Amino acid sequence: MLRHAYRAVAAAFAFLYGLAPSVSAQGRLDSLQRLDEVTVTANTLRKEVIPVQRLSGEQLRRLGSHSVADALRYFSGIQIKDYGGIGGLKTVNIRSMGTNHVGVFYDGIELGNAQNGQIDLGRFSLDNMESVTLYNGQKSAVFQPAKDFGSAGSVYLQSRAPRFGEGETRHLKATFKTGSFGVVNPSVLWEQKLTDRMDGSLSAEYMYTTGRYKFRYRVRDGYDTTAVRRNGDVNALRVEGGLFGKVSGGYWRAKGYLYRSERGYPGAVVRNKFSHEDRQWDTSTFAQGSFKKDFSPAYSLLINAKYAYDYLHYLADPNKDESLMYTNNRYYQHEVYLSAANKLSVLPFWDICLSTDYQFNLLNADLTDFVYPRRHTALMAVATSFDFDRVKLQASLLGTFVHDHVASDTASASNKMEWTPTVVASYRPFEAIDLNFRAFYKRVFRMPTLNDLYYTFIGNTNLRPEYTNQYDVGVTYAKTFPGSWFRRLEAQADVYYNEVEDKIIATPTSNFFRWTMVNLGKVEIRGVDVALQSEFQWGEDWLLMARATYTYQKAQDFTDPADEFYGGQIPYIPWHSGSAVLNASYRSWEANWSFIYTGERYSSQANLPVNYQLPWYTSDFSIAKSRRLGKGDLKLTLEVNNLFNQQYEVVACYPMPGINFKFIAQYSF
Repeated sequence: MLRHAYRAVAAAFAFLYGLAPSVSAQGRLDSLQRLDEVTVTANTLRKEVIPVQRLSGEQLRRLGSHSVADALRYFSGIQIKDYGGIGGLKTVNIRSMGTNHVGVFYDGIELGNAQNGQIDLGRFSLDNMESVTLYNGQKSAVFQPAKDFGSAGSVYLQSRAPRFGEGETRHLKATFKTGSFGVVNPSVLWEQKLTDRMDGSLSAEYMYTTGRYKFRYRVRDGYDTTAVRRNGDVNALRVEGGLFGKVSGGYWRAKGYLYRSERGYPGAVVRNKFSHEDRQWDTSTFAQGSFKKDFSPAYSLLINAKYAYDYLHYLADPNKDESLMYTNNRYYQHEVYLSAANKLSVLPFWDICLSTDYQFNLLNADLTDFVYPRRHTALMAVATSFDFDRVKLQASLLGTFVHDHVASDTASASNKMEWTPTVVASYRPFEAIDLNFRAFYKRVFRMPTLNDLYYTFIGNTNLRPEYTNQYDVGVTYAKTFPGSWFRRLEAQADVYYNEVEDKIIATPTSNFFRWTMVNLGKVEIRGVDVALQSEFQWGEDWLLMARATYTYQKAQDFTDPADEFYGGQIPYIPWHSGSAVLNASYRSWEANWSFIYTGERYSSQANLPVNYQLPWYTSDFSIAKSRRLGKGDLKLTLEVNNLFNQQYEVVACYPMPGINFKFIAQYSF
């Protein structure tokens, strides 16, 4: 069947190759419209005071990435942990501070997981995503909810909002993806102009994959064989709808979201064991809304509200896999979130913002001796900004107040009250040259998760929060070249130093089946991030965009001076990493090449040869053709991922796919 599918793909491309000249002219018009969107995206990057990286519009869609985790790999300072293929967990780590220090925001409101603090970015598709933005520290704005001040690094996911031209009342985009690993991935996006002041959208996506792929398995001083990755299947459905309204001096938005999936855990390949049988079922749903209004030139209000429900069912059955211990657990999370941010413009160059947030988290489970924790969190942020001609200053103070309650004889963790400051500054020395220097200091604390505090046989209610100090100095430069084939150059570089204090780690107790969480860790991170972006254009038909990133990090563990490996590189942090992307377009044709490199690293805090991980790299390539068909546009894309069939592991013992293919057909009007 796969052979027949590829014959159909080839026939479809052959159909597009034979387009008439009049159709090619229409393709040129389409290309110009897309290029304008990319140009606007690039120009906005240099205006940020805080280090920021963004992928948006066609630049995001051309990458050959299919989840948010895939797209984030092209940012500097990022480490993605990918536990093996499509079905494996995918988490993000910014500048080596840990996954739990990363805030992930969807349409301006944070995604939460009070149970373990980790957001699986592999669940979020790019089909309905308008932009993915990474901030180190926090957004370069003081008018935001208090929660936005609370993370050491933030990922903002912005879904697509309807935009209608003159005389337009609806848009429809239908996409179908298929290819290696039995992928079947249809999606549809419908946008409707309801009234002059309100629009609506509905997006739905289904994804199925067997998750099976071949990989090479080698044993040191032993045999070398080829095996098949199993139990990586995914069966998932995503549905979301939104309403977008306009009011005098502002807007309101409401969104509903549903995600349901059943998946297998591919598991680690160890001791010649290639397959696993444990399964997981997830249901994640939320309803959220935002309201923003400028009541006067001096006062603005932003209100956010959200309710979220998450269900997780994990099953490990020794009847199917005798290596497993029987586990059949269900977890239920509820979250309520309310926020109000007030901005007062005291003077044209001086703003003051006061934000207050409240969040309630509830965790239930069908476990013996479960303590049923409830958490109340209140946050208050006071922030101010000064915007002079060439100097910008921002400062904020965040107060976080946490109260836990448990419904059993177990004592809850003590109340927490923390104040954390941030100071940001930027300076533009020359009026005629777009050169900016910036610096910031930020202190953050991470509240222990409910698992850290209360999980049976593991939790420790006396845990202190993790503290992080961030220092950053950077420079940005941008220049346009009117009338030249070299249209634009942008560059940014940052040098940073981070400290993580009271790091929460797991240590064994009386036996290796029972562990406990303790505050022992101390990590110091020194690094450099560099990002370059440029545009080249020849005439009206040819456009080339290039993007490159590089990261150097020295992340050392200084937990115990008596430790034999004191000062060693922490696990899975490479000294060198980087990426490169080339996007070329000619009339209605597009070609894209992307490259990712991760250097040598260790899989354990013991920096020994046995834990050494080889560098790995991958190259992806795609080619696309667009044409006018009826009232809409048809676009066909062929992707080849891991072009050179690199055998690699992001996490030790979790092999990644080799060369694979994907065909995408998209029709929109």
